[in-house]
Amino acid sequence: MENKQLSEKESLQLIAQMIQQTQYRLAKNAGTPFLIWGYMTAILSLVIWLLIRETANPQWNFLWFLLPAVCYPVTIYISRRNEQMIKTYIDRIIGQVWTVFGIAGILISGISMFLWHIPILFIILLLMGMGTALSGMIIKFRILAICGILGSLLSIGCLIIKGADQLPFFAIVFLIMMVIPGHALNHMAAKMSAA
Repeated sequence: MENKQLSEKESLQLIAQMIQQTQYRLAKNAGTPFLIWGYMTAILSLVIWLLIRETANPQWNFLWFLLPAVCYPVTIYISRRNEQMIKTYIDRIIGQVWTVFGIAGILISGISMFLWHIPILFIILLLMGMGTALSGMIIKFRILAICGILGSLLSIGCLIIKGADQLPFFAIVFLIMMVIPGHALNHMAAKMSAA
């Protein structure tokens, strides 16, 4: 294969094409994981909130560990079930963004549960909002970026609302931050497939 130097215009066209391919691929493959994580987090938040309100037992918070135990395998299964496409550099960047934010979220959750009480719901909303916003900015998908920024900004509500009553607010913010972009991504994929 011949090494050919690309002109500035050709380089910009190649980058634009990679972003467009990633937008299509993310729309096709990542809308569903946003929905899985968004809906599961919202539902689990409300279940834990109801259980804590009924029993006054904060031990129900250990149910949070169901979230990665359920969502990771389902997300992996769905991503493997979808058709395989060549991964671009931008796909790898998005994957690395979510790996970093996911590991940070799990570590901070563990620290909050077992070592040191910190405002975990605030921190999780802030982290996941930033991950969502970064993903939207990288692929130039405005709804994803706006919902992520909004989620990060709304995280402050978890510092204002006290106790278990943070959980319904947390659920609402997760719906805004993950479910709206997930449906928007799937809608964009449907439009692109029809075109």
